[in-house]
Order: sequence, then structure tokens, then C-alpha cells
Amino acid sequence: MMKLIRPFLLPHRLVLLGLFVALVIWCIFSLRWDWLPKYLPLAMQGLWRTIWLLVVSSVLGFLLAVPLGLAQAVGPWYLSAPARVFCTLIRGTPLLLQIWLLYYGLGSVFPQIDGIRDSALWPYLRQAWPYALLALTLSFAGYEGEVMRGAFSGVNRGQLEAAQSFGMPRFTIFRRVWLPQAVRNVLPTLGGETILQLKATPLVATITVVEIFAVSSRVRQDTFVIYEPLLLLALVYMVIAGIIALGFRWLESRVPTHRPGA
Repeated sequence: MMKLIRPFLLPHRLVLLGLFVALVIWCIFSLRWDWLPKYLPLAMQGLWRTIWLLVVSSVLGFLLAVPLGLAQAVGPWYLSAPARVFCTLIRGTPLLLQIWLLYYGLGSVFPQIDGIRDSALWPYLRQAWPYALLALTLSFAGYEGEVMRGAFSGVNRGQLEAAQSFGMPRFTIFRRVWLPQAVRNVLPTLGGETILQLKATPLVATITVVEIFAVSSRVRQDTFVIYEPLLLLALVYMVIAGIIALGFRWLESRVPTHRPGA
């Protein structure tokens, strides 16, 4: 734990921390916060939905990114080509466009299909959050699929050949040697991409998903208070991003580092 805290104890960072605390105290006593008790329950719901979308889309996206990266790294052409096309399309188009295509495009097709309205899926398909979750998941998978391609390609082939010489099955080699090595090499990148995923969640407010950014917009529309909701929103994102950064830094400290020749 001290290894994680020590970088924040440097003099210039302590000065920045003091300035930040002073700014927070000034905001508390100088700005208008009388609207907060009324909207606090809605804000907590929005915060929960933001965190929920972030965690679920990141986990599902990473699970999809692993086969995408593996297919591009060592797969045959009939697997690597579709994976490469998918990653290129996702990375080459705006996330907002993807969200709108899924919600206004795919979402408008389902009601026209016979049996959909009477199925058990209709209560979910008529809502906006499944399309938001799907768009965020595919976006994360597209970016991380390219990252995992480089991670799989960067693993030392000698380790894989050594595992084969011991008679390990292919899946065991992948599970115990190849995947752990690849994930360890891209942990810093995964942390940064997860923070970027957090910053992408406000886009789902454009399809009526009520997350923390949508709550901030509603407060501004109802009360005409502009700066206070935005400042509080910025603080919330900073805290979540800081927790994500510390979490991935802790993971990096827990993962043993391979030393050539050791």
C-alpha cells in the first residue's frame, strides 16, 4: 500500500493537493448547493448506472477482445480477416454514431419482427440501456482487440515452445502461459482504456439512458444552476478515474515481472 501512496507524497504533488483542497472548500462555502438534497437520490441512481455500464461493458468487452486479438495474431485468414475488419470499423467510426445506429436503427427493427413484442425479451428490447451496453461493449472490444493482438504477438515464443516440449495441451498453454503474459504486458494500457471507457459513458445520455451526466443536465434544465452540477460531475469522474488508476497500479504491483535469464 505504501508503494501506491509514496508517489503522492512528493512536494509538488502535496502542493497541488493543498490547492485542490482549498478549491473544494471555496466551492462548498461560496457556491449554491441548495438543489443537492432534492436531486441526490436521482444522482445516486445515475452514479450506479454509470458504474454498472462501465464495469459490465469493460468486462464483456475484454472477454470479446481476447479472441479478437488472438484471431488477428495467429488465426487463419477466415478468422483474422473478420476480426481485423471489426476492429477497423469500431476504431474508425465515432462511438456516438454506433450508439445511434444500434438504438435508432436496430431498435426500430425489432418491433416490426413478428413475435418480438410477445416474447420475454421485449421488456428489455424496448428500453435504451441494452443498446447502450451493447455499443459500449463493442467499442471497448474493438480497441482492446487491437491491443491484445499486439500483446499476443509480443509474448516470447521460446516460452510457448518450452511449454509444448513439456507436453502441455494447447489450451493449457494458452491459459497458463500465453494469456497471463499478454495481459501482464498490457495492464497499463488496459487501465488507460478503462478510464477512456468511463469518459465515453456520457454519450448514452443521448438515447435517454439516465446516468450521472444525464442527471447533471436535468439539474441545469430544472434549476438553471450551471456551474455547480458541472463541478460536482467533474469531481465524480475524477474520483472514479483515480480509483481505476490505483486499482490497475495495484494489479501491476501484484503481477510478477519476468526477467530474461532468471
